[in-house]
Amino acid sequence: MVKSLKLKGEGVISKLLINLMFIVYSAMCLIPVLLVLSISLTNEKSLLTDGYHLFPKEFSLIGYQYAFSGTTSILNAYKITILVTAVGSILHLLVTSMMSYAISRNEVRYRNQVAFLVFFTILFNGGLAPYYILVTKYLHLKDSLLILIIALLVSPVHVLIMRNFFKALPDSIIESARIDGSGEFMTYFRIVLPLSTPVLATIGLFISIAYWNDWFTSALFIENNKLYTLQYLLQSLMTNIQYLMSNEQASKTIEKSIGMLPGESARMAATMLSIGPIILMYPVLQRYFVKGLTLGAVKA
Repeated sequence: MVKSLKLKGEGVISKLLINLMFIVYSAMCLIPVLLVLSISLTNEKSLLTDGYHLFPKEFSLIGYQYAFSGTTSILNAYKITILVTAVGSILHLLVTSMMSYAISRNEVRYRNQVAFLVFFTILFNGGLAPYYILVTKYLHLKDSLLILIIALLVSPVHVLIMRNFFKALPDSIIESARIDGSGEFMTYFRIVLPLSTPVLATIGLFISIAYWNDWFTSALFIENNKLYTLQYLLQSLMTNIQYLMSNEQASKTIEKSIGMLPGESARMAATMLSIGPIILMYPVLQRYFVKGLTLGAVKA
């Protein structure tokens, strides 16, 4: 009896320590976000005199006002980024899963050779200059929406994770479908994909974040400001702030229109805007992480 109570007490203490550890870890993740939000909502003069605080001492929206001073541009960049993220993520999952499924099946000829070509690119690639020449001179995709999607269409690492997930699926299920007269595409879309929700959700989140945060493709291939992505536009915004703060005449022009030139508050406002709707995907897809990653990656 005494031993049972002692074990029960140790179990309660262990749970309390684990919960406390996760509370501290959550606070360490949340506090920086709240601090950035607070800075973005604080008056620039207050930031200079009082420093950073978790709650704004002098509330101001001048950072967001400056960020939205070219409202049409930033809203258009949001549309482009959301479109590229949505279409790119769906196509990435479709192409990657079809390739992974093909090279995971033993009955497919030359699967090893195809797998070698895919995984070879993890270690070696042609370099930035050949990539730029290929896209601009031969594919003629410069200044087009298509290059923003194609740039991240296939990832060898994601192919590797998905291939190992598909290998773990029982062969008897696929053979049963074939015996019942199901074709390869019907088997893939009606049986394999529904069984692969965890890995699809996990890879989907990874690639969505990659598309959302991709500014390098725009920097390389996009000159038309109507095709700027959000991240590239915000990066340009921060560069402009740096330029204005170092240029007295330009600073006076801005100060006449919106008051004191925002520095830190505008940077933090741009940071909050860059988080955008993508942060809403975490709570929805988080529950698939463990299963999707362990089944797909640990067996690699």
